[in-house]
Amino acid sequence: MTLTDWLGPQEWQAVRLSLRVAGVAMLASLPFAIAVAWLLARRRFPGHGLLSGIVHLPLVLPPVVTGYLLLLTFGTQGPIGSLLQPLGITFAFRWTGAALAAAIMAFPLMVRTIRLGFESVDPRLEQAAATLGAPRIWIFLTVTLPLILPAMLAGATLGFAKAMGEFGATITFVSNIPGQTQTLPSAIYALLQVPSGEAQAMRLVLVSVVIAIGAVLVSEWLARRMEARR
Repeated sequence: MTLTDWLGPQEWQAVRLSLRVAGVAMLASLPFAIAVAWLLARRRFPGHGLLSGIVHLPLVLPPVVTGYLLLLTFGTQGPIGSLLQPLGITFAFRWTGAALAAAIMAFPLMVRTIRLGFESVDPRLEQAAATLGAPRIWIFLTVTLPLILPAMLAGATLGFAKAMGEFGATITFVSNIPGQTQTLPSAIYALLQVPSGEAQAMRLVLVSVVIAIGAVLVSEWLARRMEARR
């Protein structure tokens, strides 16, 4: 029996949409997470603590509040949403909005993990490369990034897993529209509201667990491969 035979059409839609949302959220967040993690780990400037607080705000705010703020900001009447709408870019009540909400909720975890990677790099290695005349950007790309690759993989995995499981901000911002914005968590929630939906909900729970464990195992395998190549 294949996965498509085991799951119904609506359940399979939720799985595919969740994978799409989580993948886009993680890939879109990763460059910004690397940049912010480097800034917080390597630079001291006025407002350093404020930036750190803003970055970690989604961790302490109720997810529903984050989703509501996204709706106010990126909705069709919001300050950013109204500017993007003439360009054909819409987030509210679209899968792209689910990806945006998931990315914002996952961003602090990615930054925290990658920041630890930057802080663990011995600055003397970068200084040695600098004494040989290497430009800063080249040192960053060829020395620093390879050294923090395990942290980047761990951060990406945490971000993907968090995006897969995001519920509160997503359902507040994009609602729970089957086939359009209904991800795995919102599909499970919807199924648990009907008396006969527990069996379907349990199948989706198992799929969620398998995907999360698979993501962690892949990350661990890639990290070991990178360590073996050093």
